Amino acid sequence: MSSIEIEGVDLHYGGPAGARAATGILALSQASLSIRQGEFTAIVGPSGCGKSTLLKLVAGLVRPTRGSVKVNGEDVMRPLKRVGMAFQNATLLPWRTIRDNVLLPLEIVEPFRSQQRRQRTEHRERADMLLKSVGLAGFGSRMPWELSGGMQQRAQLCRALVHEPAILLLDEPFGALDAFTREELWGVLQALWIERQFTVILVTHELREAGYLADKVHVMSARPGKVTATYPVPLARPRSLETTFAPEFVALVHELRGNIGQAAA
Repeated sequence: MSSIEIEGVDLHYGGPAGARAATGILALSQASLSIRQGEFTAIVGPSGCGKSTLLKLVAGLVRPTRGSVKVNGEDVMRPLKRVGMAFQNATLLPWRTIRDNVLLPLEIVEPFRSQQRRQRTEHRERADMLLKSVGLAGFGSRMPWELSGGMQQRAQLCRALVHEPAILLLDEPFGALDAFTREELWGVLQALWIERQFTVILVTHELREAGYLADKVHVMSARPGKVTATYPVPLARPRSLETTFAPEFVALVHELRGNIGQAAA
């Protein structure tokens, strides 16, 4: 598990990292965010405010122009290995079975890569156990095109978690799904997190999703983005769809919507 500290970050796309006078598009300005080890964090805000950019900074895929990004007290200087990522589209490789898609990180990330030959059976068992935990037992030998969109997203979650990452970064992972499937997968993700307690950052436009899943919801301003408000979620776990009708949940979503409306103005 990992703690994350983003402090005073500016990010110019098209400007050199660390430059005093940056050029290009200013995506983030004085953005700061603190996430405890094992915390489930959601980030919401108007379109184009830099939510996905924050994920790239934490993963080490981009470097800040100014400010710092630290994981466990160390500056993020390169792409992190023990990070899981899931996106709006499942991006499963169509020529690989579901099991082989899930196993892909173990072929890339050390120390699993070096263990591939002698621990092949154990790795397959690990993938099958994950698939079972998300309701995909028996689907490991199927191809992606044989699965529905919701089932593909379950497989994508398994792929993001198979190498036991300390941090899970989620960028609108359920945004392309219908409402019923999306709500079902909220429960799947919550159960995985309760069991494993990894640190999560979820970027979403769905305010009910943020309230259902997160310990804290951070609201970002319009571009150049920065965190302008933080809302602890005052709801016990595990949560259910009935929770979304509780007065305190409805009040939270209403306040988030009002805050985002002001941020976008």
